[in-house]
Amino acid sequence: MIAALIDGPLWYFAASVFVIGVVWRIASILLQGMKRDLAPPRGSGPLGAVRALFSRFVPRRTIARRGRMQLVAGYLFHLGLFALLFFARPHVDFFAERITGFGWTALPHWGFILAAEAAFAGLLLLWLHRLLHPVTRLLSTADDYVGTALVFLVMLSGCLALAQAFEPLRLLHLLLAELLLIYFPFSRLMHAFTFAFSRSYIGAAMGRTGVNA
Repeated sequence: MIAALIDGPLWYFAASVFVIGVVWRIASILLQGMKRDLAPPRGSGPLGAVRALFSRFVPRRTIARRGRMQLVAGYLFHLGLFALLFFARPHVDFFAERITGFGWTALPHWGFILAAEAAFAGLLLLWLHRLLHPVTRLLSTADDYVGTALVFLVMLSGCLALAQAFEPLRLLHLLLAELLLIYFPFSRLMHAFTFAFSRSYIGAAMGRTGVNA
């Protein structure tokens, strides 16, 4: 009965909360609009938005020098997690069966191992930085630690369930993933979607004033 609940109603409930919550958060941002800038433009706002959106994927030299560990950890975690989420064989099969209706080429086993190691290493380094750095420790809230713990547990249970030989492990992984989906829209994890809006807004504002940001 518990297995049927996790595989069925709870999955659909979690997915619905995730989709509705993400759409609601994004819509609330877009509906706020922007104040009209009465100053004469000195540059292109749209060009500044595009430049800021994509240029920030590569950090500037001063930032790279000051926070090398955090920078490397961030890339390891985000790229590793992206690879695991969309290219791990069980996930490709899951997407094909329940979401997209079609699949794509999955990572080989060695690629999965490398991506998992990168994601775990990056997440642990970022967590240590949050704990040890006085500024990030002061700015961190319970939300940051809950989100980190949920992501870690989802990844750990997913790796343990990879062989798919022990059904309870698969169900535990799915249950934790469902809890993460429910928690996601109401947490700072939403930056996975909202970073594009914040970067574009600041870039447009700076571009309109003629500042190369």
